Amino acid sequence: MSARVRTFVQLSVAGALLSLAVAAPAASADQGFAVPLRVATYNIHAGTGSDGVFDLDRQAAALRALDADVIGLQEVDVHWGPRSQGLDVAGELARRLGMRVSFAPIYSLDPVAPGSPRREYGVAVLSRFPIRSAANHEITRLSTQDENPVPAPAPGFGEVTLKVRGVPVQVFVTHLDYRSDPAVRVAQVADTRRIMARERAALPGARQVLLGDFNAEPRDPELRPLWTDLRDAGGESGGTYPAAAPVKRIDYVAVGKDVRVHGAHVPDEALASDHRPVVADVSLPRKPGKPPKTEKAGEAGKHGKAGKAGNGDGRG
Repeated sequence: MSARVRTFVQLSVAGALLSLAVAAPAASADQGFAVPLRVATYNIHAGTGSDGVFDLDRQAAALRALDADVIGLQEVDVHWGPRSQGLDVAGELARRLGMRVSFAPIYSLDPVAPGSPRREYGVAVLSRFPIRSAANHEITRLSTQDENPVPAPAPGFGEVTLKVRGVPVQVFVTHLDYRSDPAVRVAQVADTRRIMARERAALPGARQVLLGDFNAEPRDPELRPLWTDLRDAGGESGGTYPAAAPVKRIDYVAVGKDVRVHGAHVPDEALASDHRPVVADVSLPRKPGKPPKTEKAGEAGKHGKAGKAGNGDGRG
């Protein structure tokens, strides 16, 4: 081997070793990087805007503008009746946005005409990521379908489990009682904490996000226990209700342990619903030793209807 060739080989080997030495710390640092995620919540008023007009095209456009990876929806009709043209609003919005959907009915009633789909109303999750599992949990409710209701367990507290680039995430969506008396909300908050703690124990390491219309303001006493487990991501954002001229914030993105909040805002959307949405940018820190993973884009979404339920006036 000539001196020239030998020198070239030596330089090549030295360069390769130097590259490995430089790359090693970067790979180690990569193991702890955080996965970004944009989440949102939106009470869609069964597809009807603040002008009283049912318009799913307008609502789909408003949702698309959020550019969120995961969206929790409240007041969702599925073949409910004339107010939403008998449509599967959850499925329609998912189709128009190209997202997966899981629907959790609060109410599920027999159809008016035999052979027609069941009349359902509840909450839903839209997701850009495949939905690995879905559940419809019961919490205390005061039914709007009974003449003389009493507080009792009823479904409509939805949960989906996602894998966001390798990180397990449990997303919950809820709609708390609207009445001025906070007694039912007090019970609902206790139920929510119990269920989320149980689900967290069942999937150690999962990150948790709660999305919903709480029908209470951040400092209201009935929500206080919730903030011992969760962080209000939208603490600095503006009002959400009524959409035309908000005077209070009753819609929330709340996050659990190991979810970092980078910012949140209330979009200036005054027409598509009677509420405004809330959007939060968060990140999910990886555990050391977990290399990045990519979701399979071809996995099909599921329109899961877990559990039974029943609705009428658009208030759960």
